[in-house]
Amino acid sequence: MTPNQAQKDFWSEQAGTNWVRMQDSMDATLGPVLDLVLEFANLQSDDRVLDIGCGAGTSTLRAGQAVGDRGHVLGVDISKPLLARAQERANDVSNVEFTLADAQLHAFEPQGFDHLISRFGVMFFEDSVAAFSNISKALRPDAKVTLGCWGPAPENPWFMLPAKVAKMRFGSPPKTDRSLPGPFAWENPDRILPMLERAGLRNVTAQSHHIDLTPAGSLSDLADTCLHIGPATGIMSHFNASEADRTAIRANLMDIFAPFQTAQGLRIPASILLYKALGSGIPD
Repeated sequence: MTPNQAQKDFWSEQAGTNWVRMQDSMDATLGPVLDLVLEFANLQSDDRVLDIGCGAGTSTLRAGQAVGDRGHVLGVDISKPLLARAQERANDVSNVEFTLADAQLHAFEPQGFDHLISRFGVMFFEDSVAAFSNISKALRPDAKVTLGCWGPAPENPWFMLPAKVAKMRFGSPPKTDRSLPGPFAWENPDRILPMLERAGLRNVTAQSHHIDLTPAGSLSDLADTCLHIGPATGIMSHFNASEADRTAIRANLMDIFAPFQTAQGLRIPASILLYKALGSGIPD
């Protein structure tokens, strides 16, 4: 089995298909995270940008708008259905392209990029040091790196509350190590910063940001999203949830997220880690 094959299978099958189906909902929910990444990336009008784990292309397309006609953005992802959707959306966009590849192994153009960005796309590598050792070869000397990742799991109710609701229904599934590839693999900067340094990046820092996620629509819409994406889906799959289970979980999801309803819509607090760095500065 090649590195990251399990992630390739996961994101190319049900998870990727679900994300494509719920894309509008996820774009609305996670929009503030992408805003944060792009604010700190501060892309310039002629930058060449590499977007790792670009998914359905929202981050790549936004970066393309930032760099304009003189710039260029390459989005890379391991998921066939997500990349197919990204390519469909970018059909008439001349400064953006997408590549289906495992960034840990892909032969990027040496020193071809001024900036590396990612929104939730770097926490799934089997070997982060190997992945970033490879990716760093694609960065020009002093290229900028801006990576948005989930902060500590207990500070992210968008994940924790659906898991709680599903566990109330079924009990707890076997525990998993959150440091393994997955949403919270980068929640601990003390573990991640040395890894990025070993991969050859310089001036590596991590900043914690507390923002609100902004799901569109009603509590009912949010509950539907949580039934298809996130930790509740894994727990329901583990316990072979029936339609009655799903109906009960959906109702409880609406109840548990109700306190986050505001006059401006749903606002769910989130803890985001922004990892920043510079390229190696050493020609390959």
